[in-house]
Amino acid sequence: METCTDPFSFLGCRSALSSNKCIPEDNNTAMQEKVQKKEKLKPIKVKEQKKVVEVWHGMTIRELAKAMDRDIDDVYESLMYSDFEVDDLKPSSSLTAEMIKATIKKSGMKYVYMEKKVEKVMENKNAVKRGPADPSLLVPRHPVVTIMGHVDHGKTTLLDQLRKSQIAAMEAGGITQHIGAFSVCLASGDKITFLDTPGHAAFSAMRERGANVTDIVILVVAAEDGVMKQTIESIQHAKNARVPVILAINKCDKPEANPERVKMELLSHNIVCEEFGGDVQAVNISALKGENLQALSEAVITLSELLELKADPTGLVEGTVIECRTDKGKGPVTTAIVQRGTLKKGAVLVAGKAWAKVRLMLDENNKMLNEVLPSMPVEIVGWKELPSAGDEILEVESEQRAKEVIQWRTFVEEQEKMKKDMEVIEVKQKEHREAHRKHLDTFIGMTWKEKSGVLYRARKSLMNKRPGEKTTRDKPIVPIIIKGDVDGSVEAILGVLDTYEADHECGLELVHFGIGDISESDVDLAETFNASIYGFNVNVSKSIQQTAAKSDVPIKLHKVIYHLFDELKEELSSTLPELTEESVKGEASVLALFDVSVGKKTVQVAGCRVQKGFLDKKMKFKLIRNNTTLWEGSLTSLKHHKNDVPTVKTGVECGLSLDQDVEIKVGDEIICFEEKTVPQKISWDPGF
Repeated sequence: METCTDPFSFLGCRSALSSNKCIPEDNNTAMQEKVQKKEKLKPIKVKEQKKVVEVWHGMTIRELAKAMDRDIDDVYESLMYSDFEVDDLKPSSSLTAEMIKATIKKSGMKYVYMEKKVEKVMENKNAVKRGPADPSLLVPRHPVVTIMGHVDHGKTTLLDQLRKSQIAAMEAGGITQHIGAFSVCLASGDKITFLDTPGHAAFSAMRERGANVTDIVILVVAAEDGVMKQTIESIQHAKNARVPVILAINKCDKPEANPERVKMELLSHNIVCEEFGGDVQAVNISALKGENLQALSEAVITLSELLELKADPTGLVEGTVIECRTDKGKGPVTTAIVQRGTLKKGAVLVAGKAWAKVRLMLDENNKMLNEVLPSMPVEIVGWKELPSAGDEILEVESEQRAKEVIQWRTFVEEQEKMKKDMEVIEVKQKEHREAHRKHLDTFIGMTWKEKSGVLYRARKSLMNKRPGEKTTRDKPIVPIIIKGDVDGSVEAILGVLDTYEADHECGLELVHFGIGDISESDVDLAETFNASIYGFNVNVSKSIQQTAAKSDVPIKLHKVIYHLFDELKEELSSTLPELTEESVKGEASVLALFDVSVGKKTVQVAGCRVQKGFLDKKMKFKLIRNNTTLWEGSLTSLKHHKNDVPTVKTGVECGLSLDQDVEIKVGDEIICFEEKTVPQKISWDPGF
């Protein structure tokens, strides 16, 4: 390659560049770099593809948010920034085409119209009761009688006499804890199924359940007590179920018994006995001594004949769960009343969201039954899970059919729960939108720098507050675990816990509840939440007790429900701070004032007379004028005449001086008191 000797000749040699003639040596490298840069291809920017949203006419806010894969609040915010009114819009509200278009545009997406998607509706495969029975298939059945009344009025003792057993002796504290279903054969050969419901306040749901499956209610009222709280409640349950009542006035053997007063008291509750022109049979009895029980049985049989009780013993079984529990050897067990059909071994049943293939059928004496006819109580073994007391029992054709029913009922429950959750969410979202709108209003008229400054200060303030959120709780909280023997007992305990209204003093947190004996998992859960375990009519093995002791988990077992709540109240009260109470020991009135020199200091001395009690120099004192406390402290001196004394009694005059310079006037009162710390009690009243 030729080179130019003249460095300035390059200006005239551009045309020679292509022929490689006349290129200055110094600029050769620089020119090559420039040429290479020009020859390089620029990177191609790939245009970002916008998300395409499928929309349709009449689309709701919820549907649009789902299609955009955004939160409902994002849709509301886009509408607000697009100058649409959103105050009256709900997530279920339909949007106009303009609203849909504006929302998608604000979100940086595209849209395409299409036909609305129709979600596949789940087929209803629920099991329901059969229609009315053919009259030709109906056969007479024995009555189902529920014994109701106030606690300790003798319901279980009455049933004990009719059944000639020892039920009352087995009940803790002589109080029926859960419902019992028994068949009783009378001397006449007639058969009656009795339900013994608890009279205690906590077991209201059990009494109601008993009334709903019964034909006749025997209302037991003690002759000496008369109408009580649970008596009135039992009457209401019977009225709601439209069940006839027979009045059994118990304890008539007592000298203070007054059956006529009981009948008069019941008139105000629309229970009118036959002797007053009503239709309610009244029988005076003594369940303890077995007096006049034959007359009561005849009254039941007579009324059942008038009612012409019949049932269809054919076809699929229908019944009601009276009680359920978990047995160690048998698993989930239910006590039930059959109301239609004949129950046999191998039958497939559904109740609530539980199903069973009947393995065993037992009577109240634990004897196996081959079949169960209408009105008969039975213990059913073979449930996969425990149903709830009060659930309707229906027989289905196969296990597959039972699973379909449970699947449908679970689906319906989930849909209902989802609907309720959405209602709560809608309320919360509306509150959030209102707060967000107010927040946006504060930025009106601001520049972007001012907005940034406000947001920065707000975030900084929030960060400064966060450590404070980890401070200790303002009030104590007592976490508990409840275990019961049967579903009805747990239901009753939970019902009482629902009445807890002392959260302002101490929180009560139900960590877990269940049926059956206390297990190791219960202890582990209690240890995690620092909870106490309350067991009602359940057992706990020695190994579990040892595990609980090592983990410092208290286990509190009870046989009587009100004892359980007494101990729970004690635990709640123990978390409250002690109260300081003042106990007044003496009162004195100021009669005169004196100035006494003590060294170089002049001290005011009040001449007083003790009007009540005594004054003790070691205790605390108050100076009161016109019902206003002016001073509280201790005395520097207490004298009678010129002698220092520790105490001064009623009617004795004395001179005293205070530990502070306070202006004392004639007529003021000096109060001597003692401070005591006393344990505070929780204000919650469970009702017993």
